[in-house]
Amino acid sequence: MANEYGVLRLPVDCESLRFNDWSINYEKSHILKSMCHLGSDKCCDKNDANRCDLCHYQHTLELPHLPDMVFHKNKLVLQHTDGALMEFKPMDALALVANGKDSSVEVACAQEWRETRSEQNMEQKYKPFDWTFTSTYQGTLNDKFRSEPTEQTLNKMKLMQRENILFYHDLTLYEDELHDHGISAMSVRIRVMPSGFFVLLRHFLRIDDVLIRMHDTRFHWEIENNYILKEYIHREAPCSALQSSVSFWTNPDEMQNYLPVKAKELHKLYFK
Repeated sequence: MANEYGVLRLPVDCESLRFNDWSINYEKSHILKSMCHLGSDKCCDKNDANRCDLCHYQHTLELPHLPDMVFHKNKLVLQHTDGALMEFKPMDALALVANGKDSSVEVACAQEWRETRSEQNMEQKYKPFDWTFTSTYQGTLNDKFRSEPTEQTLNKMKLMQRENILFYHDLTLYEDELHDHGISAMSVRIRVMPSGFFVLLRHFLRIDDVLIRMHDTRFHWEIENNYILKEYIHREAPCSALQSSVSFWTNPDEMQNYLPVKAKELHKLYFK
């Protein structure tokens, strides 16, 4: 099916589940176009209510450049009958990419990366920004949630138990290959079991031969609780300190076992 501009559009993939008092659904679709519908050297007006998706992202985020792949339609939504709403969206994740300050990682490939970006998007109005697209995004929650710090940790033994999987999906929110010097990717996955649900939001950064960094936010709800346990962990290490795990550098699930913890936060998110 094509839109009015004659561009083929793939159908949106979606699925929903009603689980106890929770409504859980995801949407999944194509990658954000890399060119405005007005042309390669054009841009929709900032105040145009009908501006294209690309221009909407560029005007809203004001980043010099977007990641190579932004899955702008992808989102995961969990809503409780009492009104608590939890969402995971690429726009909100990219809004936390540092703009106006230099990245903490400045290596030779950073300049090479910049040189591949169009001059149109590298105007003087933009300040140096985090070219690794690192984001500490921890999901978008409405004010129906009440957050309290806790010392209670995730019940990992419970999560490791074999249960029937009622619902599962893994969504990529954005991804960039850093001009073939590594990868920066934000993703979210959900698993629903008879005992509750588990969500993992992850930003994984690997700059080849420089460093590996992970920002993981886990959410675990057990059906007997009126709260979701949230765990945020920042892990990071230079590649020079990770030589014993080279074979796992492209596998985030394995690398989390080798990276030292730099920061950790635990919260209970009460929803009723």
